[in-house]
Amino acid sequence: MLQVLILSLLQGAFELFPVSSLGHTVLVPALLGWDTAQNSASFLALIVMLHLGTATALLLFFWRDWVAIVTAVVGSIVRRKMSDDPDERTGWLIVVGSIVPGILGLVFRHSVTGLLERASVVAVFLILNGVLMLAGEHLRQARLRDGRDGVPLEELPLKTGFLIGAAQALALLPGFSRSGTSMVAGIRSSLDHVGAARFSFLLATPLIVAASLISVKDLFAPAALASPGMVGIGYVVSGVTAYLSLRFLMRYFQTERLDVFGYYCVGFGALALMILGARGTL
Repeated sequence: MLQVLILSLLQGAFELFPVSSLGHTVLVPALLGWDTAQNSASFLALIVMLHLGTATALLLFFWRDWVAIVTAVVGSIVRRKMSDDPDERTGWLIVVGSIVPGILGLVFRHSVTGLLERASVVAVFLILNGVLMLAGEHLRQARLRDGRDGVPLEELPLKTGFLIGAAQALALLPGFSRSGTSMVAGIRSSLDHVGAARFSFLLATPLIVAASLISVKDLFAPAALASPGMVGIGYVVSGVTAYLSLRFLMRYFQTERLDVFGYYCVGFGALALMILGARGTL
């Protein structure tokens, strides 16, 4: 139960921060010496269900946005024509942005389980994620020096939304952040900080919900790592933690920088490699 609670806090806190919650749920147990059978389907299902707590927090936080977006998209389908409605365009950006990560997630969801027991590989990916965050902030600072304003989300071309969504597929590798990769891709596509973060969070919601529904059956396998009751508690803890993190981040990205997360990822990944190397478990 203690392990589930710690994993729930890690998931809720770090899924929305661009520091890879999955990377932390692999590295922290490895560094603490837990025997969690991380390559098993039930471990991955547990992590995915904790992600569902995060998705619930996202739905609650953005519920007005989702009502407007779904209503507008359904209206465009009924009319068989797109309009200039910002909510409608945001909705279709989410649809096209979900195509690549959705397909690759279905195809490779079992393949990633082998990486979950390779803590040293995850640490390297976390370092590379940090480098990506530093590069994203460098791009943002260069744009600010040039006096270029960020483009509003609803003005992005659908092709650009597709490419930003495709960048999320990198997060299939544990150690790369789903929110971080899409935020950097958004900044690269001239979105401002807040717009890139908002699109990242909206884009993640349907993907997390779909992955959770697909994986729920693995929680009831005979060798499942946690009982449904324990998973339920983890779901609540993850959701509450994610909601508080989301409130913080939406304020943070109005004024603050992305590179602090980059330095953290590089530092924590390097520390993990040092500890694993000292134990001879690289």
